Amino acid sequence: MAPSTSTHTRSAHIRIHRAWLMAAVAGAAIVTAGAFTTVPGLLVTPLHQEYGWGRGQIALAASVNMVLFGLTAPFAAALMDRIGTRRVVMGALLLVAAGALLTGVMTRPWQLVAYWGVLIGLGSGCLTMTFAAGVTARWFDRRRSLVTGALSSASHLGQLLFLPLLARSVDHQGWRPPVVTLALVALAVAALVFLLLRDHPAEAGVKPYGAAEFVEKPPPAAGAAARTLKVLLRAVRTGPFWLLAGAFALCGASTNGVMWSNWAPAAHDHGMRATAAASLLSLIGIFSALGALLAGWLTDRFDPRRVLTVCFAVRALTLLALPLVFASTVTAPMLLFVAVYGLVDVATVPPVIELARRVYGEDGPIVFGWTNAAHQLGAGASAFLGATARDAFGTYDVVWAALAAGCLGAALLAPAVRMRGHTCRPDASGRATLVKVEYEGVPCPRSGCWSSAPCVCTAARTAIRSATTWSTGARTSGPTPSPGRSITP
Repeated sequence: MAPSTSTHTRSAHIRIHRAWLMAAVAGAAIVTAGAFTTVPGLLVTPLHQEYGWGRGQIALAASVNMVLFGLTAPFAAALMDRIGTRRVVMGALLLVAAGALLTGVMTRPWQLVAYWGVLIGLGSGCLTMTFAAGVTARWFDRRRSLVTGALSSASHLGQLLFLPLLARSVDHQGWRPPVVTLALVALAVAALVFLLLRDHPAEAGVKPYGAAEFVEKPPPAAGAAARTLKVLLRAVRTGPFWLLAGAFALCGASTNGVMWSNWAPAAHDHGMRATAAASLLSLIGIFSALGALLAGWLTDRFDPRRVLTVCFAVRALTLLALPLVFASTVTAPMLLFVAVYGLVDVATVPPVIELARRVYGEDGPIVFGWTNAAHQLGAGASAFLGATARDAFGTYDVVWAALAAGCLGAALLAPAVRMRGHTCRPDASGRATLVKVEYEGVPCPRSGCWSSAPCVCTAARTAIRSATTWSTGARTSGPTPSPGRSITP
């Protein structure tokens, strides 16, 4: 009898929480969307040879895709709150699949813009880091930033996994088979989402991972688009939004904006072969996945502003060193650059998501969606201005120096983000009650409150005084949270 009880106890201990399954399904969707970002660069030459289209006409589809990718994310986050995550993700994957299949039968340049630019841009824009932030916010109370980092790296993982396979397929079988293959992959993942993904832990009858209490599923939020715009209008009146958006725009300019469009030409300027440059770019993708995981782990344990500052400072140093280590062959200093730069490539995402959550509470995923739009705008500007600077100066050295200066500026912006003292949520009467306390030295119950309802300031002030340390260092009772952490009084 005892052995049976022991076996049952061990099996209970090793049972995997449902939240990890949700994270895996979300990761599969993000990996699939990330794979589509690698395709436009592979289609330029085949489409130019087959149809005689200008390279600018082909690039227009990629530009439209990038803009919609950034602008769709905040509306997608609000729509997920309105009709559910599973429906939005399935619809996004079906849009992506339809765009890819229609691209295979197109005959005009405007069709490429409509199918690849609009349909795939809208679909993939729903499966971004904003989607990752929403999943982790609903399903995880602990390890939230770690999971966010893992999901953030999933997009780069999709590029890393599919890029060599797609490139080989284009070389040997033409451009249509890989496009159709990606469409079928998107349909398969859509079926997986339908079968396994759930909108909220309450639907599965479980608590969020690490939560002490069961959390009821909130009612659907009406007016998704209106709510998204209202959140933006409220956010733009706050300083943290502009600090986060500015820092993230500089992040986009110094990562995918310059690397995905200007890395190969810069390597060519130094005599490096295209295959070697592509291999180094894939290696950056490997280290970026590791860096995102590490940043998530650090964000769970330290002040996210410090993590963000370190990431930008390290990135600035690597960009300054890049002109000195670029060579015609792959050297040890070049590999060192790839490793260090890759580690901080996507590492800014977990701390920015966490800062958006701490400052704006339940509106955090939507606010992050707007900051991600700023990221994409920065990336688009960097791609265009980087090439323009190369034509004007005959070298990319000025580009690397300018981006390094921008990263140093972002490193200075991060510590200025002021996190509020508590998180307020309106109760049934429309009044806001204290939910969490963030250790800020002197947490003010009134200032910085994101809720539109009035705070119960007397009760909140009493709860804070009994739960945390004030700037004088005197503590009345209750545990003291570590810096950057939160406690529930």
